[in-house]
Amino acid sequence: MGTAEPPDRHGGNLQAAARRLGCRPDQLLDASASLVPFGPPPRLRRLLRRALATDLRDYPDREYGALCGAIARWHGLDPAMVLPGNGAAELFTWAARDAAACGLSLLPAPGFADYRRALGCWGGDWRSLPLPLAWSEAGPSAWPLAAATTTIETAIETAIETTSTTASSRPAVLWLTNPHNPTGQLWRRASLEPLLERFSLVIVDEAFLPLVPAGEDQSLVPLLRDHPNLVVIRSLTKLFAIAGLRLGYALGGAGRLARWSAWRDPWPVNGLAAAAGQFLLDDQVGLRRWQERVQHWVAAEGAWLAARLAEVPGLEPLPSAANFLLVRSRPPAGSLQPLRLALERQHRILLRDCRSFEGLGEDWLRIAVQGRAGNRRLLGALQRFSRGR
Repeated sequence: MGTAEPPDRHGGNLQAAARRLGCRPDQLLDASASLVPFGPPPRLRRLLRRALATDLRDYPDREYGALCGAIARWHGLDPAMVLPGNGAAELFTWAARDAAACGLSLLPAPGFADYRRALGCWGGDWRSLPLPLAWSEAGPSAWPLAAATTTIETAIETAIETTSTTASSRPAVLWLTNPHNPTGQLWRRASLEPLLERFSLVIVDEAFLPLVPAGEDQSLVPLLRDHPNLVVIRSLTKLFAIAGLRLGYALGGAGRLARWSAWRDPWPVNGLAAAAGQFLLDDQVGLRRWQERVQHWVAAEGAWLAARLAEVPGLEPLPSAANFLLVRSRPPAGSLQPLRLALERQHRILLRDCRSFEGLGEDWLRIAVQGRAGNRRLLGALQRFSRGR
């Protein structure tokens, strides 16, 4: 069973997987993309049906005023501090243009490969900031490199040594993900705040934070007013299972976001996505209710799945606060690629190949939490593979 094919940078490539396996996309169980399994909300579906009749002919509002207003009210910010985007990925591209102009970026590793992709668009230079690959709790916990005051400075000096010794090569930008992807660790705001004094630009990806029970307590959004060098990027696709609509937003200084807006194409957010975002965020009572439902599922089903995975020979799920679990092999399992390929080919179950995460290899997988029926299907396939080894 070969493993020579390059790893995908993203999960959720259902159409390509279905073509490869000769089946329909709806026959696949996708545990490679971390989306809510019971969304989108019925009220959103009704809204989109109405919008199909009214919002397709005309161009969207160039300023996205109503959408920005709804996002700003949810976060208690000025609308000028909001920039909607065609998913978080589009916004990473403009964050990277800013970062490339500032100087050297530090990217915690393992980490999301799309940050490197975005920096590559602008020739941005970056160095890895290795994170420990062992932890005892999902969090909230201290950022691991904040445990000792010299750790971050040591990492910075190491990054400098791999480039040059000039002052201009000192890292100026830090990219963070909270909860971290792919580990699922939730980091305390108090341990991240000192980093805002150390870097000229800090970009924080909080795409999964709204799904985490009590996760909003660790958000850096409340620090935006006092730290113009901070940008927080959010996604609505994870919380509402609307990845096909492509909708995210950046929160930051008004001048910075106006500059990003001037760089990009007109109308990056389509009319249906803009209508959906405004509708969902304007209904703050409904949004809180939905968020509570999602967070209850993450807490209950995530713990249940982790306990069952720990019973599968050769697998070790690590603690996670998010709706995905990073799993490593236990001896004598070795590479987990044969397992991933067997589940795909024999059971039509997709797991996240972790080879695209720097610092991880064939002995790691990321598994998205499903509903109970999906989790049982996954566990059954894993147990059959284990018995057949």
